[in-house]
Amino acid sequence: MISALYWSSVFDGYVLVDELGAALSGRQLRVRACKVMDENGLRRVRLYDARASCLTFLANNGVPDHLLAMWAGHTNVKTTKKWYVKPDVADLLPAAEAWGGLAGGV
Repeated sequence: MISALYWSSVFDGYVLVDELGAALSGRQLRVRACKVMDENGLRRVRLYDARASCLTFLANNGVPDHLLAMWAGHTNVKTTKKWYVKPDVADLLPAAEAWGGLAGGV
């Protein structure tokens, strides 16, 4: 169990570390994230989904693809776009309107 979280004082690729400066495990991150969500009355979400939502938000607000990949820690932009960046509802509206002409309206 995590007693405290620390900000990394050197840039080693990790933002949150334990008291010895070691990267937190996936389990430690999930436990801490769930605690933060509970303490703030937020619905629990998987960290993967939160990551995808963050990257989608950034993409839909004009952040260039190569910066999204860097933010996600990917070396290949295609990985970021394929697995994490999802279409915004507004992006889907023209397709829905076009389909509405065939399906009786949207």
